[in-house]
Parts: sequence; C-alpha cells; structure tokens
Amino acid sequence: MTEQQVPAARRGRPGYDRDELIRICVEAFNRHGYEGTSMGALARELGISKSAIYHHVSSKEEILDIALTHSLTELERVVEDAGAAGLRAVDEFERILGESVDVLTRSLPYVTLLLRLRGNSELEVRALQRRREITLRLAELVRRAQHDGDLREDIDARTVSRLTMGMVNSIVDWYRPDRVESVAGLRDSMVSLLLDGLRR
Repeated sequence: MTEQQVPAARRGRPGYDRDELIRICVEAFNRHGYEGTSMGALARELGISKSAIYHHVSSKEEILDIALTHSLTELERVVEDAGAAGLRAVDEFERILGESVDVLTRSLPYVTLLLRLRGNSELEVRALQRRREITLRLAELVRRAQHDGDLREDIDARTVSRLTMGMVNSIVDWYRPDRVESVAGLRDSMVSLLLDGLRR
C-alpha cells in the first residue's frame, strides 16, 4: 500500500491523527493542569513515545496554542456572525448567549482549558485578552439595548456582561451530555433566566 492509500488518520505514527492527539492532550491538561503536565506525561497518556508526539507538534506550547485557537475562534465567530446579522442590540446579545452555550457544549474540553488560564505566559495573556474582548462586546451591546429601552438601565452594563459570561462559562464545571436532556433546552433555559431579569 502506498502512502497515498493510507487513511489520513493512520499516517505518520500509528494510532492518532493530529486532531485526536490534540484532544487527548487537552483532556490531560484539564485533569492535571497545563503546567503540571510534561511531554513525558502526555506520551504516557497517549501510549506513544515523546518523539511520536513531536511528529505532530513541535512543543507542549504549540498544543496549548492550537487548543486555545480552537475555542477562541469558535467564540469569536459567534460574535462576528451575530454582529453581521443586522439585529437589534438586545437580539444580538441574546443570539451570542445562545450560540456561546452551543460552543461550550460542543467544544467542552477546549473551552474548559481556555477558562482555566492564569496568564502564566505571553501565549496565555494573549488568549485572555481575546476572551476579554468578547466580554467587552457584550457590555457594549447591553449599553445599546439599555439606550434602546429594551433592557433595564439600573444595572451597570459591564457588570451584566461579566455576570452573564460567568453563568455561561459555569457550564464547563457541571455539564455532561448524559445529564442534560438537550443542548437546545439548556440554551433556552439559560437565555431565559438571564434575559427575563434584564428586560424592561
């Protein structure tokens, strides 16, 4: 069999394609902490040699970078798509909330890793800044919705955005697919809880 005939998931080192390797490494980071997980520990987790890992990535930091880019890109796309839809501010806010729930449940290990960052490296600091931009965008939408008369004006917009993201982000601490009847139901419940207390 030629290399062209070998399935993509089995090329290079046996057993893992790059995406699967990254996913397993991310799960290890979440269990043991990024700082506390060495390349040797990842090799043991994967059941392969360290050199086999280096066949796919150049360093542990590259694994982290790929994982953070995965989750941040999804969340940023939600914000961008909502902004491009021409919605009222309150509806844009609602759409971002609902679709953020979808991202968290769909990419749970990656978002969990993102939310546990402490800014211990330049890479982590950049990721935290990108997270902060999303929160600031929500605050801007709340201010606009308050000006439009759609949301209460007696609550600070930045406080609303922080509390909102705190509630949404808490999903990583308790969500399990077998414990929730449906993601759509979870999304609707969370959006309703958040917005019913904010609407005028």
